[in-house]
Amino acid sequence: MAESTHKDQKPVSFDKSISSSSSRCAFMAIVIFLIFLSYFLYSFSFNSFIQSPSKISNSLHAPLVQLGSGQKQEDKTELKHIVFGIASSSKLWKHRSEYVKTWWKPDSEMKGAAWLEKPTVNENVSSPSSSALPEIRISSDTSNFKYRHRKGHRSAIRITRIVSDTVRMLNGTESASVRWIVMGDDDTVFFTENLVRVLRKYDHKQFYYIGAPSESHLQNLNHFSYGMAYGGGGFAISYPLAKALEKMQDPCIERYADLYGSDDRIHACMAELGVPLTREVGFHQFDVYGNLLGLLSVHPQAPIVSIHHLDVVEPIFPRMDRVKAVKRLMISAKLDSASLVQQSICYDTTHQWTMSVSWGYTVQITRTYMPARMMEVPTRTFNDWNKHRDFTNVAFNTRPITYTDCQQPRVFYMSRALNDSSSGTTISEYLRHKEKNPKCEWGIPDPSDINRIFVYKKSNPDRWNKTPDPSALEDTDISENKKKLSSYTVDAIFEKNFSLLGVGEGEDCPLLLKEATDVFKFYASGRRYCHRLLATLELKSRHDLISRLFNCCVPCKDEISFEVYMNDEGMDHVVFALARKKAAKVMLKEMRDLQRFGGCSWREEVGGRGVGCGF
Repeated sequence: MAESTHKDQKPVSFDKSISSSSSRCAFMAIVIFLIFLSYFLYSFSFNSFIQSPSKISNSLHAPLVQLGSGQKQEDKTELKHIVFGIASSSKLWKHRSEYVKTWWKPDSEMKGAAWLEKPTVNENVSSPSSSALPEIRISSDTSNFKYRHRKGHRSAIRITRIVSDTVRMLNGTESASVRWIVMGDDDTVFFTENLVRVLRKYDHKQFYYIGAPSESHLQNLNHFSYGMAYGGGGFAISYPLAKALEKMQDPCIERYADLYGSDDRIHACMAELGVPLTREVGFHQFDVYGNLLGLLSVHPQAPIVSIHHLDVVEPIFPRMDRVKAVKRLMISAKLDSASLVQQSICYDTTHQWTMSVSWGYTVQITRTYMPARMMEVPTRTFNDWNKHRDFTNVAFNTRPITYTDCQQPRVFYMSRALNDSSSGTTISEYLRHKEKNPKCEWGIPDPSDINRIFVYKKSNPDRWNKTPDPSALEDTDISENKKKLSSYTVDAIFEKNFSLLGVGEGEDCPLLLKEATDVFKFYASGRRYCHRLLATLELKSRHDLISRLFNCCVPCKDEISFEVYMNDEGMDHVVFALARKKAAKVMLKEMRDLQRFGGCSWREEVGGRGVGCGF
C-alpha cells in the first residue's frame, strides 16, 4: 500500500531561477519606490520649512538666560584696562620718543611706562619727561643673569623682564582695572582703538599670549619660531598670565642663557607655562627693507594694530620724514581707525581700469582688468630681511609690481582727510605720486591724466564687531549679482539700443524676471521702430536630483531666445528666415508668409554641407 501511494503522487518542482529573479526585480522596484517617496516627502517638508519659519516649535530655540538683579554684566575692555610696557634705551629715547608721541594719549586714562637702563640727561625719572609721553622707569638690575649668545646683546635680558617689572610697578594697586599688559618697542606705533577691538574678543581672566610672527620666513624658521610673538610688532599678555610669568620668569631666564633676544625668552617661558601663541595678523613686525606700499595697501581683513621698524623702512608717505608720515596716517586713524588701510577693489568699465583703494593710505589705478585674487597679493615694493631680493624668504605670497610696462600702477597717496558731521561721511583726498612711467601703446586711457581722487565713505566704528548674518549675506550676493548683470548690460548691446531695461525705473528693480525655477526673462523697450524685446533664458534643470538624473539620460542644453516686436507703422513688413536645407522645404510648406513673400537662395558651406536657405 505504501509503495502504490508513493507511485500515485506526482512530484512537484519549482523553477528556482525564475522565482529568484522575479523576487529580485520586485525588491528593486520596492527600493526605488521607497527612494522616490522619501525624496518627495523630504522635498515637500523642506520647502514648507523654508516658506514657514514661524511654524518652528519654540522648543527648538535655545533658552534665553537672563541675569538676575543681583548680577552685573562686566564692562567691555577699554583703553583704561591696558598697561603698556615700552622697551627703550637712554641712547635712543630722545629720537624714538617722537614715534611714541604719535599714538600716546596723555589726556586719556592711558597707563604705562617707557623702560630705560639708566636715566637720560636732564630727565626726571619719577615724572613724565613730557606731557605727551608716558612716564620713564628704570629697569631692575640684570647683571647677575648669564647671557651666552655670541652675536646678541645682554640688554635682551633687561627687556624681557619688563613684563615682571610692570607687574611689580603696579604692586597690587591694579585691582580690577588692569586686564592686559601690552609690550612694544620705542619704534612701535600702536593703533590703540584697533588694539582694544582685538583684545575685546578674548577673556582677560584666562591665560592669553597674543601677537604675530615675523614676515621673514628665515627669521621664523632658522632663528626664532612661527609660534613666537615678535616684540617689535608688539604682543599682549592677559594680566593673570603676566602675574604667573612674574613668579617664574627669573629662573626661566637662567635656563635659556643661550637664546638671542628678549621675545624668544618670553616665548620659552610661555612654553613652560603651557600657553601657545594666539595669532592676530594686525600686529606687524615688518622685518623688511624698502617701501611698505606693497604690504600696507593689501592689508589682511583684520584691524591694523601696530607697525614697527619705522627707522629701517622708507617713510610711509614719500617725500617727507618718517615721523610726519606717521602723523599723516594718524589723521585717517582718528576718523575711522576700524577701516584704516582696508582694501577695496573696484573696476572702471568705461576706461578698463582696476582700482584698489587702501582707505586712508593709497589709491592705485592699473590699466586692464586684474582679478581680485591677484590684487590681494602684496607687490614686491620691499626687500627681504637679508637684502637678497629673494621672495621665497618671506612668509606670504608676493607678485611683481607689474607684468608689462602698460600695467604699471598709478599711485595716489592720501594728503588730507576730514569728517562731514552733517552726513556722517569721511572725505579723503589722494594726490598722484609723480614719477616717470614707461611708454604704453595700448589703446586704454592713461590714468596719469588724473591728479587727485576724492573718496567718500561712511564711518563704520563697528566694522569688526558684527557677526555675519546668512540672510544678509544672501541679500548681498543677490545685490552683487544684480550689479554685475547691470554692468554687463550697460556695456553690452542692450544699453546702447534701448532706453529701458528690466521692468522698473529704479536701480533696485530686477533685470531678470524669474518665471520658473529654470526659466528667466529679460525685457527691454524704448527704441525707435521697435516696440519691445523679450529674451527668454531656459536653463538646464539643476535644482534637484531627479532633474540631474534625467539630464544624464536625456542631454539638455541651456537655451536663450530673443523675440523682437517691431512697430507696424514704423517700417515696412519684412519676412526673413534662415534654415538648413532639409528644414527649409518643410518651412515652405507650413508657413504661408514664406510661400507668398519669400524667395529662397541656397548657400553651400566649405566642406560640401548646405548651410541653409535664406528667404
